[in-house]
Amino acid sequence: MKRSSALVVAAVFLAGYGWSYRAAPSQVSLRGFFPSQAAREAEIERAFRSFPTPERARQDLWVLTQAPHVAGTPEDYKTAQYVLSQFREAGLEARIAEYQVLLPMPKEVKVDLVEPFQREGPTPEQGWSWDKDTYDSSVVPAFNAYSPSGEVTARVVYANYGLPDDYRLLREQGIEVAGKIVIARYGKCFRGVKAYVAEENHAAGLLIYSDPADDGYRQGDVYPRGPWRPSTGVQRGSILYLTTYAGDPLTPGVAATKEARRLSMKEASTLPHIPTSPLSSEDASPILENLAGPVAPREWQGALPFTYHLGPGASKIHLKLSMDFQLRPIWDVIAEVPGSAQPDARVVMGNHRDAWTYGAVDPGSGTAPLLAVARALGQLLKQGWKPQRTIVLASWDGEEFGLMGSTEWAEENADELTRHAVAYLNMDVGVSGPHFGASAVPSLAPLIREVTEDVTDPGSGRALYTVWSEESGRLQRERGAPIVAAVREPAAEGGEARVGELGSGSDYTPFLQHLGVPSLDLGFGGSYGVYHALYDNFYWMEHFGDPSFKYSVAATQVYGTLALRLADADLLPFDYKEYAKAIQKYVRDLEDEMKKDGAGDKLSFEEVTRAAAKFGVAANALASKMDTTSQAGMTDAGRLASFNHALIGVERSFLLPNGLPDRAWFRHAFYAPGVYTGYAAVVMPGVREAARRKDWATAAQQLRLVQSAIERGTVTLTQALQTLEEGGAASGKAPGM
Repeated sequence: MKRSSALVVAAVFLAGYGWSYRAAPSQVSLRGFFPSQAAREAEIERAFRSFPTPERARQDLWVLTQAPHVAGTPEDYKTAQYVLSQFREAGLEARIAEYQVLLPMPKEVKVDLVEPFQREGPTPEQGWSWDKDTYDSSVVPAFNAYSPSGEVTARVVYANYGLPDDYRLLREQGIEVAGKIVIARYGKCFRGVKAYVAEENHAAGLLIYSDPADDGYRQGDVYPRGPWRPSTGVQRGSILYLTTYAGDPLTPGVAATKEARRLSMKEASTLPHIPTSPLSSEDASPILENLAGPVAPREWQGALPFTYHLGPGASKIHLKLSMDFQLRPIWDVIAEVPGSAQPDARVVMGNHRDAWTYGAVDPGSGTAPLLAVARALGQLLKQGWKPQRTIVLASWDGEEFGLMGSTEWAEENADELTRHAVAYLNMDVGVSGPHFGASAVPSLAPLIREVTEDVTDPGSGRALYTVWSEESGRLQRERGAPIVAAVREPAAEGGEARVGELGSGSDYTPFLQHLGVPSLDLGFGGSYGVYHALYDNFYWMEHFGDPSFKYSVAATQVYGTLALRLADADLLPFDYKEYAKAIQKYVRDLEDEMKKDGAGDKLSFEEVTRAAAKFGVAANALASKMDTTSQAGMTDAGRLASFNHALIGVERSFLLPNGLPDRAWFRHAFYAPGVYTGYAAVVMPGVREAARRKDWATAAQQLRLVQSAIERGTVTLTQALQTLEEGGAASGKAPGM
């Protein structure tokens, strides 16, 4: 059902929609739409994409970046009120959902070098007289949220990126970590993982600094001359142990309402236990320069102008942190466009609104497109259009602290979402450069590719899909993590644009990995070196990220078109052939890894391979029947609704009844953040992580659970197929799911 690349969007008479009649179109083919509806849908989408403008995107971002707006602050509430007003002005029903979550704020942060000389720290981020933002006293001091209060004076050891293998090398070199303050650089994993591993190794404290090799001058010109991190720039951020569960630490699995029953802080398993603080490269430099011990390996050497040593040495640090832990309010803003045929079915779109500082890139560049989608949908509503399924637009709060707003809302609405949610569409960083990227469950990957065929790339004037597919062999956007550099990655099979797997680090996490809602994440990436720093402001966006604001428009067009397709399709446009190929590859790859590691005899993959093949047979049969039905149409609205309901159940089939070992909140058989990655996805996590621990009994058990999940998915696919085969086919419009 892939749309012909030569197809010109149809212009047709839309009864009741307010558009005038034009010449009869050529045949229009859209995935999931009957012939009688495809031309109308193409025209609706064309109209939608005509509404967003660079000027309005610029205005929205300017308003959103007028003040720092950390979650739970009055400034944050003002942004909630702005988003609420814009939703309502667009003609949408909108409200604020408030939750009470544990949010810490810093009272005192001291990182003083006491030997071999005295130097007080941390150094404030440098200001420039022409940029008022850089002198705003309301900017929160750089801190790592959820670090405990504490005071420690100790010698320092350097641990590279702070991953388990890094500590293993230290042990091999005879370097004692226990009782020391560890200094590690940002990158390679979520910062909470660094705190977790430092705690595992009995460090007395942890300093996480930004090395110029990763996002500073080695990458290019630094702010304000260029987009990269200057020497005083600091990456703020949460160190909550989010690979255990997301959201409020005190209310796992339930919404953090005022009446919620809460754990004590001692009972909360996601809270770190050693004092941790971020540093700039300027403050890290004298600490690292005065370390002794063995010379660090070549791959551990950063870009500061001296040789890095493992330590310890002359450097001794006095680290003193005082944190104010309180329940504080956060404010999600929720708008709905009610569905006309199946109002219970929901396509949810979300972007977080809170920021560590001004948040021009993270997350304002995604909030502006969300507002633009709302206004464009409002324009369509005024002309008589109504979606078949309800579209929900969500402005999440508290994401930066640990996916608070999205998780609490998803937990509060878990029953409804489990029954009726069609998909969750996430945009976090909407624009930090010109390179489009997306991650999704495999069933949504073909839809993303097809939608980008209809959007123009602002830089070249060609179809966005063409540019994206060309770049897929060269560039990768690290989803959920700061976009700091381009790295090589193979293109998808057949030269298609690559759609990545979903790990964690953004608001799709509770939807996919806890509730089994098909999800995607998208945006434009680039040279973004000021992640979570003072300099993520309007000036940066206007000069480096998206000076013309045309990429913001393109992001809106992709985002909104995806929502329209999912909300209006006759047959939900999921491709389980793609999912089947992915599952078979996941199983093959894991088996090959085991053999390569000399553990090929530890697990038997015969049964799970057979189950994956059967899933593929069912997926191919269903795809063939969907093609036939799409061409013929169907008049039996009830049977069509039953089919679509079965189709969204496939993703739910992949949920593990008891969740993953030691982290039951994560329930998806195929995707979870890695315990030692945080951002990046670990595929078949239960099996793979048990195998890495050489816990073969657990690995075998988890492999059987994966097999059962695949078999449940096959049953659901078969039920969907039977529904179509039993239904009568004829032209005509039936309501959506």
